[in-house]
Amino acid sequence: MRTALPRWSKLPRDLATKMADEINSSAAAASKSRSLWPSVLRWIPTSTDHIIAAEKRLLSLLKTPYVQEQVNIGSGPPGSRVRWFRSASDEPRFINTVTFDAKEGAPTLVMVHGYGASQGFFFRNFDALAARFRVVAIDQLGWGGSSRPDFTCKSTEETEAWFIDSFEEWRKAKNLSNFVLLGHSFGGYVAAKYALKHPEHVQHLILVGPAGFTSETEHRSEWLTRFRATWKGAILNHLWESNFTPQKIVRGLGPWGPDLVRKYTSARFGSYSDGSILTEDESRLLTAKASGELCLKYIFSFGAFARKPLLQCASEWKVPTTFIYGHQDWMNYQGAQEARKQMKVPCEIIRVPQAGHFVFIDNPNAFLSAVFYGCRKFFPYTPGSNKLPEGLDSV
Repeated sequence: MRTALPRWSKLPRDLATKMADEINSSAAAASKSRSLWPSVLRWIPTSTDHIIAAEKRLLSLLKTPYVQEQVNIGSGPPGSRVRWFRSASDEPRFINTVTFDAKEGAPTLVMVHGYGASQGFFFRNFDALAARFRVVAIDQLGWGGSSRPDFTCKSTEETEAWFIDSFEEWRKAKNLSNFVLLGHSFGGYVAAKYALKHPEHVQHLILVGPAGFTSETEHRSEWLTRFRATWKGAILNHLWESNFTPQKIVRGLGPWGPDLVRKYTSARFGSYSDGSILTEDESRLLTAKASGELCLKYIFSFGAFARKPLLQCASEWKVPTTFIYGHQDWMNYQGAQEARKQMKVPCEIIRVPQAGHFVFIDNPNAFLSAVFYGCRKFFPYTPGSNKLPEGLDSV
């Protein structure tokens, strides 16, 4: 008989009320000296300082003490004469990091967010995770409260290095050697690529709805081929290859951009929720200077198919892995099933009910149970701990 899922207490819901007020007021102040139309065209609603301040207000809602810091990762990769990511600036780069208190001897869990997001997306999970792990969450370089150097990468290899090498420099600066690495979506792609390059530091890999497992050829996407042949498909494919990102659309809408995103996220996150849907305030997502977002076209082809898919590296996997997908996740778990056939390390695939791609927001209780089950070897044995919790599916 499988054990029931625990009911973790829900966190307060005022995720972004003050955040949006402060950010919008600063944007209004900045536009006073400009005419209305040019200010709309140039409008960027926030900065890393405002993002960090907003994250601090969010984290103040949690029960677990934490330390927030800007970890200096230097101005250039070790042994290289090329400045960080071919940027014209040699100023030091920083990774915004939040570390939660933990019991002595607790395993370390490093959390990496997905495309266009930040560590704050895990806000519903931090308290419960910190009860068992030393939790360290980062904003990837170019996103959230981290530095936003000019993105000048021109290939998939350079773009992967942007994220993998900056993460490695962060690891060295934090003096971490053995940790569980969790990545969501694009963060899962980065986490997997990092573990392939530096397996000696990763004890266990948790990939939550990871992107980049299959290529267009492996997916045999006939509908995409047909769509590209249409005028609409040709235009969208051209925009993709021109690196026209969703954030550029939001910026182009000026002060109306955040409201559009808020309406979208309210509808999106409410679609699969277990009942505790995001409030309007929690759904306020804002953008800042373009940087890490420009990675998209170099990592994925049109249709979000990987240019260097993880499936092709499956036989080289050296770290035990747990995959977690929502039942309604648009990332297909069958890619993980195909990869598992080639892996030479332990691999589990867990599906979570009442959840989509953002499973940790849609159904945080079940997500937490999946994480704890996947990491059960790091905790003292208890009767029933080796049984999959009730409600979760193993495929």
